[in-house]
Amino acid sequence: MLQFYREDLARLDAADRLRSLRPRAGADFSSNDFLGLAGSPRLRAAVATALDRGVAIGSGGSRLLRGNDPEHEALETEAAAHFGSEAALFFANGYAANMAAFATLPQPGDLVVYDALVHASAHDGMQLGRAPRVTVAHNDADAFEDAIRRWRTDGGTGTPWIAIESLYGMDGDRAPLDDLVAIAARHDAMLLIDEAHATGVFGSAGRGLAEALHGAENVVTLHTCGKALGAEGGLLCVPHLLRAMLVNRARGFVFSTAPSPLIAAAVREALRCLVDEPERQARLWTLVAAAERALGFASGSQLFPVIVGEDGAAVARAERCQAAGYDVRAIRPPTVAAGTARLRVAITCNVDEAAIAGLGEVLR
Repeated sequence: MLQFYREDLARLDAADRLRSLRPRAGADFSSNDFLGLAGSPRLRAAVATALDRGVAIGSGGSRLLRGNDPEHEALETEAAAHFGSEAALFFANGYAANMAAFATLPQPGDLVVYDALVHASAHDGMQLGRAPRVTVAHNDADAFEDAIRRWRTDGGTGTPWIAIESLYGMDGDRAPLDDLVAIAARHDAMLLIDEAHATGVFGSAGRGLAEALHGAENVVTLHTCGKALGAEGGLLCVPHLLRAMLVNRARGFVFSTAPSPLIAAAVREALRCLVDEPERQARLWTLVAAAERALGFASGSQLFPVIVGEDGAAVARAERCQAAGYDVRAIRPPTVAAGTARLRVAITCNVDEAAIAGLGEVLR
């Protein structure tokens, strides 16, 4: 009865792609807690204060039933103000938010043109959605425009959706936002921008790489709360009309138990930390500069991909780093393309310059 699963896991093992869970240990070079907020006394105090105010641990149901807590609505109001959008909608995590956006917003007569390296959650959302989709080469702005023009030539009459990440989590490179904004303007297109790895790190008070676009009618941004914000959840920043559409039509929102109100309180405090504690953002960039010196290259972000190539070699190198006290993980297909297995070195405020220099020595 279970033979298929045994054989499938054996195939993964033979290809050096079998994954397992392991405890965290050593200096943090693998998390997305970029600003070190996950252990922040302010976030802990915000949760404790919320408990003292009588805020419940669980929401008790869907937001459309009894699960709509005042903490959710307070967070959405503050998030919309912080990111400069008309409205925001809170989901349990960025994956759920991305799936809901792609599954709900593009309509049958529309076209989704997406970067080849967008997150798995976008792919899963598109599979649930009703709009046709086409992939284009990574960060090739001309390819986006060519795809839209071909679709129009073939009779496409709906709305094009340009789907990208502002900062790509496995390569640490940025999308050509200015070019894509111009393309969207020429073709009356919507921009769906995943800011997961840019939120908290880039922009004034961590507003992201798409900060200048917030509030535009044709822009939807996703700000995840489990990375630089140190908590969990996902915030879709959208026009009021699209928020109403998601509340009514997004199955992942309608039929899902709402996130914990305590987490909403924690995220509210994290947004305030971005404003009150700019030294965290400044400290991160100081550490990024140290990493550039130690690793011998610059990625332009807090994410440094050390390409190894073969899956087994990447795993072996990650294990040597871990044995030396540096928590670096191997990233293998299908997360990245075959032949590009890598060590993904993430710089966070949880380490210091001495640890970064030590990791550089191990990698050399």
